[in-house]
Amino acid sequence: MTLKINTDKPYRIFAEHLEQGALDQFESAMQESYAIQGALMPDAHTGYSLPIGAVVATDGVIVPAWIGYDIGCGMCALPTSYAADQVRENAQAIFEGIYHDIPVGFSHNQRDTPWAVAETLPRSDMLRDVMEKNGLRQLGSLGGGNHFIEIGADEHERVWVIIHSGSRGVGHAIASHYMRLAGGEDKVREGHFGFDTNGVDGQAYVTDMNYCLEFALENRREMMRRVTAVMSTHCEGAPWWDGLINRNHNHAELRDGLWIHRKGATHAEEGMMGVIPGNMRDGSFIVRGRGCEDALWSSSHGAGRVLGRKEAQRVLTMDAFADTMHGVTARVTTDTLD
Repeated sequence: MTLKINTDKPYRIFAEHLEQGALDQFESAMQESYAIQGALMPDAHTGYSLPIGAVVATDGVIVPAWIGYDIGCGMCALPTSYAADQVRENAQAIFEGIYHDIPVGFSHNQRDTPWAVAETLPRSDMLRDVMEKNGLRQLGSLGGGNHFIEIGADEHERVWVIIHSGSRGVGHAIASHYMRLAGGEDKVREGHFGFDTNGVDGQAYVTDMNYCLEFALENRREMMRRVTAVMSTHCEGAPWWDGLINRNHNHAELRDGLWIHRKGATHAEEGMMGVIPGNMRDGSFIVRGRGCEDALWSSSHGAGRVLGRKEAQRVLTMDAFADTMHGVTARVTTDTLD
């Protein structure tokens, strides 16, 4: 298969395995007059409107669909002083305790989770209404798909807690609202529909996006609190909060006068600490940014994939999955096969 892109704008492709569909999406985005520069990360693959793993810099325009539905989705990694041997000995009890204390999938908490700054952060009236419905009940919930909680030990036997999650239904509601508004119709239109960042709608989206980034971070922090509370009932040690690493991979930021859209791409300024997940067996990686301008100061947000989720469920076998996961305490079922 021949991959090609026809644009005179600067871009870099760091992916070795790339679907033509992802390249077509990227080319379509780069043809927009406000798109100035682009990059495709090593784990890029076809998404909607813009490939997952794409980074695009724009001039004066912000595009909600280029950030996606799960605004602020990202990774947190927390080092701890728990003894790795104790964690391994109590793995099953810790595993069950986490599932008891943290809602997963479409579930959320039965009551509000306190968040000190929930009422003080700038936000639109529409976002205020979304939060009043059940926003605080979603804090401390994992969600579904490829979101996960991981407890692992590094090469020095230091135990880390790593979480991949986002802004849950709050971010989805905000994204849907602004994608509908940008598209100019009563339904959500996935496409290259943007706002002038100096206009009323553009400024409102930036405000609400930033709120969702803080909400997503607090969601991960709350889950960290619950996970480490469970661990502390079974092991000696404590979390090291000063060492918390947080990097989201669905956002836009203003840098040097341009809006850098990252959709499934990790912010990676020079020296910036980050987290990139691998897989259920091998765990995640703590990384340090290199500040690559050609990559628009970004890196991959995952290990990449050879198969889509549906194809993985069709091709892979439970026996092979179970063999791969030997020694790892996890839900090894058809629901997690992908």
